[in-house]
Amino acid sequence: MKNEMRKEKQMILAARIVSMLFTPFYLPIVGLIALFLFSYLSIFPMAYKLQVLIMTYLFTILLPTVMIHLYRRYQGWNLIELGQRERRMVPYIISIVCYFSCIYLMERLHMPHFIGSIIIAALLVQIVCAIINVWWKISTHTAAIGGVGGALFAFAEYLGFNPVWWLCLVFFVAGLLGTSRMILRQHNLSQVVAGFWVGFVCAAVAILFI
Repeated sequence: MKNEMRKEKQMILAARIVSMLFTPFYLPIVGLIALFLFSYLSIFPMAYKLQVLIMTYLFTILLPTVMIHLYRRYQGWNLIELGQRERRMVPYIISIVCYFSCIYLMERLHMPHFIGSIIIAALLVQIVCAIINVWWKISTHTAAIGGVGGALFAFAEYLGFNPVWWLCLVFFVAGLLGTSRMILRQHNLSQVVAGFWVGFVCAAVAILFI
């Protein structure tokens, strides 16, 4: 019995670590790092790349995380309570406003289209998930990793490279992440699978057609 309880605690701890490592907010910055490494944007000066990454980090990770944390503390909720469907709308709105602000600033600075398209893709994923959340609790964690897969697919079409091995890695991480969300009882199987494909389609459409 003790061994079973210990294993269960270890499994829950591992699930929490995976959920923290692959938080939805990391989609834009992961996409930009991939662009700076594997596309023509690699010729840009390092100072410019750092400027873009820092700005993206501020608007898509730091600001939403801090503001959602403050909102949660103000309401007196823990993370599990915040995860309830009817309480997720304000965090969605906070994220969407931050992402819009980032896109606006990038437009003002006349940054290349590919850079802005990453943020637009992440924003579209957030908006679609927020709309679905009105009726049904969808997984934003798997939507984010699905967005990475969709972005890979779209950029493979643009840049002419074979994304198979990268997509295999994305599917592996998505499976790990979806399992973690189910272990933590935040989502069921249909919610994590739907989240992945919503993210995949939204990101691919945003990058290919917007």
